[in-house]
Amino acid sequence: MNIDDYIAAHTSPEPDHLRRLYRHTHLTRLYPRMCSGHVQGRLLTMLCSMVNPMRVLELGTFSGYSALCLAEGLSRHGATVDTIEIDDEAEDELRELFATAPYGRRVRLHIGDASEIIPSLTGPYDLVYIDANKRHYVAYLDLVLPRLRPGGFIIADNTLWDGKVTDTAANHDAQTLGLDEFNTLVASRPDLLAVMLPLRDGLTLIRKAPEVSSAEA
Repeated sequence: MNIDDYIAAHTSPEPDHLRRLYRHTHLTRLYPRMCSGHVQGRLLTMLCSMVNPMRVLELGTFSGYSALCLAEGLSRHGATVDTIEIDDEAEDELRELFATAPYGRRVRLHIGDASEIIPSLTGPYDLVYIDANKRHYVAYLDLVLPRLRPGGFIIADNTLWDGKVTDTAANHDAQTLGLDEFNTLVASRPDLLAVMLPLRDGLTLIRKAPEVSSAEA
């Protein structure tokens, strides 16, 4: 048994509806590895339940797997996930999914370009999950930070990008360069606390600095 199989075997199993969705994604979608999958999905649910957010924002819905994991982690009455997907051809299938899947009614789907939709969202958000166009991660960060409450969290996916970010001279495609710029920016900002995890294709946990009261300063 390799280490990935060992990790999966010792992680709580994914619910049946997510297992079926993961299988459906691999049968019907291009680039199915974009789907979060078992271990990362369970982590998203756990992180969401730990943060205990009222409002979650997701950039990049894809087949809806991660949105349902985030929705599963919500425990506050009326808590919601806003998820943005640029592929309008996926809209009907996603709306049907969220109308019928467990926890799906906690999800609000927005179809369009995240860079255009985010400015129309007022926030504040407690948790943001970034898993959209890798070229634009820095722009997404600039857009979501003003809408993230002080002390709120960002989860950024694919931040290792198959290890390509470690050698941008050899890997100078726009996605790799965009992710490397994002990683460098996050690590350099004193108002952000970041930890990069080598889970799947890299997952970075970021916390926005909380407000400091005059008594604490």
